[in-house]
Amino acid sequence: MLRLTDTRTRQVQEVQPATPGLLRVYACGPTVYRHAHVGNLRTFLLTDLVRRAAQSHRLRVVVVQNITDVGHLADDADIDPAGEDKILAEARREGRSALDIARHYEAAYHRDLAALNIYPADASPRATESIDLMLELVGRLVDAGHAYVGGDGSVFFDARSFPSYGAISGNRLDALKPGHRVEGIDRAKRFHADWALWKRVPGGRREMVWDSPWGPGFPGWHIECSAMSLHHLGGHVDLHLGGIDLRFPHHEDERAQSNAAVGHEVVQRWTHAEHLLFEGRKMAKSAGNVVLLADVVGRGLDPLALRLAFLEHHYRQQMNLTWDSITAADRTLARWRARVADWAESPSAPMCADHVAAARAAFDDDLDTATALQVLRRVEKDDAIPAGAKFEMFAHLDRWFGLDLARDVGKPSAAAELPPGARGLLDERAAARSGKDWASSDRLRAELAQLGVTVTDTPQGQTWTVG
Repeated sequence: MLRLTDTRTRQVQEVQPATPGLLRVYACGPTVYRHAHVGNLRTFLLTDLVRRAAQSHRLRVVVVQNITDVGHLADDADIDPAGEDKILAEARREGRSALDIARHYEAAYHRDLAALNIYPADASPRATESIDLMLELVGRLVDAGHAYVGGDGSVFFDARSFPSYGAISGNRLDALKPGHRVEGIDRAKRFHADWALWKRVPGGRREMVWDSPWGPGFPGWHIECSAMSLHHLGGHVDLHLGGIDLRFPHHEDERAQSNAAVGHEVVQRWTHAEHLLFEGRKMAKSAGNVVLLADVVGRGLDPLALRLAFLEHHYRQQMNLTWDSITAADRTLARWRARVADWAESPSAPMCADHVAAARAAFDDDLDTATALQVLRRVEKDDAIPAGAKFEMFAHLDRWFGLDLARDVGKPSAAAELPPGARGLLDERAAARSGKDWASSDRLRAELAQLGVTVTDTPQGQTWTVG
């Protein structure tokens, strides 16, 4: 059985679904006011690896991942006390509507996931389309005595009403100090560690504001994931995933809200991916070292080289990504694909059970992808293994790695290559399907048909033929 590190218990533990055969996963998604950078993408890869490993154990995996299109954040960890919405700020900079900005970067996010062979979530609820769920949950918390209306008309969660607060992060309420940057909003609270569930705004503001029983306002960041996970996964989450930066306060607050609302431990396991550095430094816009997937592709590198570079390190290990490491992964990927194509010409032969078992054991052992990759390297170099067996093993194990290692096997001739413009339409359609935009998917299928490209949808994704 798959074992993962549970942040709450600080132990590597088996992932045991509450419902036999069904693994319910909630993963924190993007805030769609900008492109996801490679550090974000490493975190999102964790969900894909969990899905692939769980499916190898014949589990049906249901993943819910939110889309935060309400951007009231001062940064990626704090709610902005002044109510500045980053989506609105970006809309002003680009001269577009907030909705255009959110949908533009949401589509870009889905395209990035598709390029990295990351399976789309089964449900991707948007915050702006889930306000009623949040209001209902806030009302339940107020009625249960876990929340109150503060001095400024906002609704706050009463942190002291939840005795086990701090179980994920190790932070204790009596040790948390009041923040100085948010003095204005602190005066509205009963206790400095309380946080906003619903933030009331003054009259006159109209954008990104909703009516509520407590007046016009917008939801706090943390209530979003509680409302969506409870609604879409039925009050029980087998596994909650996210970046280590979300451990506190986001996941700590989310746990308190969800548990207080339903009266039991909602999430069985909390698992977090570590930070990523680039060229030895934390990525930041001010430092000018934010790297996007488009930058990788712009250098002529396969986007799956980035995936391979990620797999070289454990998800709980802080990783220093460099251009050299991505370039080296690109060379390895090209070499493996060429060899897999060559091995495919040989007669099929049985896989070596020991090698397959070793790779599975590595994946099951807290997603030790670096050790699992060593299996591929041993198979590649072992002259005693028939070429046909090498092909079978690389193709089989790639179901877990997701590197498209057999992509060049049976590659169509030049006469059957895609016509100009078709590749972009195919990528756009894949993103539309990931976002469950069926109308755009159908429209793009028709456009491709006009170019002579017939698209067929399969459980593994879309395939195409020319002519």
